[in-house]
Amino acid sequence: MSFMINGVNHITFAVSNLDISIEFYSELLGLKLVAHWDKGAYLMAGNIWIALNLDEKIISEPNQDYTHIAFNVLSTEYPKLIERLKKAGVKTFKNNTSEGESFYFLDPDGHKLELHYNTIEDRLKWARENDWSSFVIG
Repeated sequence: MSFMINGVNHITFAVSNLDISIEFYSELLGLKLVAHWDKGAYLMAGNIWIALNLDEKIISEPNQDYTHIAFNVLSTEYPKLIERLKKAGVKTFKNNTSEGESFYFLDPDGHKLELHYNTIEDRLKWARENDWSSFVIG
C-alpha cells in the first residue's frame, strides 16, 4: 500500500505571549485571524492554516540551524513589508545569499521566518543557468 502527502495542513508555533504573537502575525505580517481563545489562535496565510499555541515550555532562543518557514509575498508588496518589519524592529537571522529576494527574520519567540516571492520554477531555472554541478532536477 502506498500513501502520499498531498499538501501542508497547518503549521503550529508555540508562543510565550498569545496577544503579542497575534499582533505580530495579524497586524504586522497581515495574516487573517480567524479564531482565538485563551490558549491559542488560528490564522490564515493565503490558504495555509497557522496555529499559535500558548506553551510554557517554549525556548525563545532560535535554533542555530537553517530550519525556517518561508512566507510567500507578492513582489510588489515585498519592499513595503520589509520596510514595515524593519520599522517594527524585528531581528534578522541571516542575510540573503540565494537566488531571488529573501528577508530572514525572527518572530517574538525566536521562530525563524522568511519572506520570499519567487517560485520553485524560478529556483530551478536559476540553478540550471548558474551551472550548479551537484544540483539534480527530478
